[in-house]
Amino acid sequence: MAEFDFDAVVVGAGAVGLACGYALAQRGLTVAVLEAEKAIGQGVSSRNSEVIHGGLYYKTGSLKARLCVAGRRRLYRFLDDHHVAYDRCGKLVVATTPDEVERLDAIFTQAQTNDVEGMARLTKAAAQELEPELACEAALLSPESGVFDSHGYMLALQGEIEAAGGAVVVATPFEAATPLDGGGFSVRTGGDEPATLTCRFLVTAPGLSAQGVAAQIEGFPADVIPPAHYGKGMYFRLAGKAPFARLVYPPPIHGALGTHYRRDLGGQGVFGPDLRFVEEPDYTVDPEAAGEFARYIRKFWPGLPDDALTPDYAGVRPKIHGPDDPQPDFRIDGGDVHGLAGLVTLFGIESPGLTSSLAIGEEAAARLGLAAA
Repeated sequence: MAEFDFDAVVVGAGAVGLACGYALAQRGLTVAVLEAEKAIGQGVSSRNSEVIHGGLYYKTGSLKARLCVAGRRRLYRFLDDHHVAYDRCGKLVVATTPDEVERLDAIFTQAQTNDVEGMARLTKAAAQELEPELACEAALLSPESGVFDSHGYMLALQGEIEAAGGAVVVATPFEAATPLDGGGFSVRTGGDEPATLTCRFLVTAPGLSAQGVAAQIEGFPADVIPPAHYGKGMYFRLAGKAPFARLVYPPPIHGALGTHYRRDLGGQGVFGPDLRFVEEPDYTVDPEAAGEFARYIRKFWPGLPDDALTPDYAGVRPKIHGPDDPQPDFRIDGGDVHGLAGLVTLFGIESPGLTSSLAIGEEAAARLGLAAA
């Protein structure tokens, strides 16, 4: 039997890549997680809402529906076990006009189908009793939704991988991989100290560069690689007291959940993200967008003071659909899709990827043919 430097190599040390490494390490494998940046979680994982999603919206039978609910349950347990901060504050999905009430009914039905716990329909009066400054016609309450310290979570995953004898190697970009005769892969890395290492299993979870990484795997069929699209989302921070304790979401927009409100773990109110398709990743925040944000926010919070929004940050989502296309499911592809045994490639892992990450790691392990830990 061939000897390898590592049982498994994972490309990408964001939340999903680290969760994949954790799942493999939990099965007794030696794991190396490769990260191109100088620290973990510098891409998609550092520029999101840090929301723990309930799993309300996703299509019956989809990976998003299954992995979001399973991932959320695993995530709360993991955060408790590793003393990572979170606030299970709950979420209100609000109808701000009478014609949106019917959309709430559809979301409630889908949430029940997806086995989301504790969902409740609220009248306008009941919602305003919970959040007096809220404007709505009706609402849904998702008590299992929350916010958390995503960086603390990723540090805990890194600690688990290293405690199991694995390595998380930063400033080490993936350059290429070649299948080996008899199974496994030779992986070439760049950076200040280029290297070549071998592994039995290879998992690619590099977020925005998923397509480019797949294209550098020898023998990977080009027609299996989905198109790359970039969905930019800007965030604005509220100056002054946070108006709501719970997350507040209007009904989803095409291609995303839409601009929403959260109170972060520091107690400040944050709004975003919006959605703008861009040609290349771009993290600038346009101060002029504050007016558009304010008009949208006043639909559910008429009390927003003038000039209370300040530019905060922007993120870019690794989408595999264009602005006019229906939003697809996660892509977690094993050898049955691309024909390379021992390889799992991840594409389009946007929201609810952070919530789903631990379950995505389990799914990747299963697609490698590995039994549950």
